[in-house]
Amino acid sequence: MKKRLTAFFLCLAMCISGLTLAGCSKKTAENEIYFLNFKPESASVYKAIAYDYEQETGVRVKVVTAAANTYEQTLKSEIAKSDAPTIFQINGPIGYQSWKDYCLDLSDSKLYSYLTDKSMAITDNGGVYGIPYVVEGYGIIYNDSIMRKYFSMPDKQVSISSASEITDFATLKAVVEDMTSKKEALGIDGVFGSTSLSSGEDWRWQTHLANVPFYYEFIAKAADKDPVLTGLETKEIDFQFADNFKNLFDLYLNNSVIDKKLLGSKSVADSMAEFALGKCAMIQNGNWGWSQIAEVAGNTVEADDVKFLPLYTGVEGEANQGLCIGTENYLAINKQVSEEKQKLSLDFLDWLFSSDAGKQYVTDKLGFITPFNTFTEQQQPDDPLAREVASWMKKEDIKTIPWIFTAFPSENFKVTFGNALLEYAQGTKSWDEVVTTVKTTWKNER
Repeated sequence: MKKRLTAFFLCLAMCISGLTLAGCSKKTAENEIYFLNFKPESASVYKAIAYDYEQETGVRVKVVTAAANTYEQTLKSEIAKSDAPTIFQINGPIGYQSWKDYCLDLSDSKLYSYLTDKSMAITDNGGVYGIPYVVEGYGIIYNDSIMRKYFSMPDKQVSISSASEITDFATLKAVVEDMTSKKEALGIDGVFGSTSLSSGEDWRWQTHLANVPFYYEFIAKAADKDPVLTGLETKEIDFQFADNFKNLFDLYLNNSVIDKKLLGSKSVADSMAEFALGKCAMIQNGNWGWSQIAEVAGNTVEADDVKFLPLYTGVEGEANQGLCIGTENYLAINKQVSEEKQKLSLDFLDWLFSSDAGKQYVTDKLGFITPFNTFTEQQQPDDPLAREVASWMKKEDIKTIPWIFTAFPSENFKVTFGNALLEYAQGTKSWDEVVTTVKTTWKNER
């Protein structure tokens, strides 16, 4: 009997131990989230973030990083597994169309509430399904030292007293043309750097500048719809804001450091060097341009003098227009995992983008310009143009222009557009012919 009782209690203890271990195992599995990372260059940083987060909260973050150019393929494979990613990334509105069956509505999330410009999120029928977490911006970069010199001139022909007061194309044109007439006194060769139009160097115009008129065209077609999706569905364009494109493009051509007939030999690097050496006061480019400016031998531009203006083209109401700011990186939560894992995933993202420890990683290690109001200007990357992008996103009553050039029908469309612009600059093609070329190429390529 004593042996039987001993055996019984030993068996009971083993059963209880087994149940306890099973319970612990289940708890561990439920206490783990899975982040499928898009950026291979950030893999080691995310591993460190995951380690610190687990130490602080007890929640394990499994980080898997897709190899370069394999994210969609990896996501397709991983999402079908029982241990599927709980946090993944989608490539804008186009990517959302592929993954909308897996995207949780984030309308009530803290992360969405942190967005400085909520129009940047991916929305569908009132729901929010993708939240941008890193952005870039572009516009007209200007050297405020030269601008201050101009505005201090007693014979200036404008009533404003600083570049920050330029809020529309008419004012920009008046300032630029007056500066051109005074370029010798200002010590510059031209107001704008070279409008680079050599092969492969024209993307600032056939893609970035073109973004503005096509944005206005697509929202005119469907104001309540994402303009990228409208653009993708557009078989034939009207190019109704072509003259607005021409306004700014002509301003670049006619007030440059170089004769417009010579632009077919100019590169982006040439124009950035002209700006860095103080030969011009303005240049169109993005926040990535700061490294190009700073690295030029003999650079004369102080970081504190590098500022941004939007791409004003004369569109009605453009006083409220901001920079062209966008991204191809949006966070999404897998709605097909348990509610507990959804919550834990959102808690992790909240920590990453709002806690002191998380924000330090985002700024110092990942180097992101973030679109969230949880970051001060001092908590953005230590780069004057990055700080400018962050500042413009926070301006009240200013409307960011999203990147809609992902809706352009093909690379050939952009190349053909750029070639037509070069012919126009050289005087061998009329503007009407440029417009016809752009409209016809869109239709054929779509």
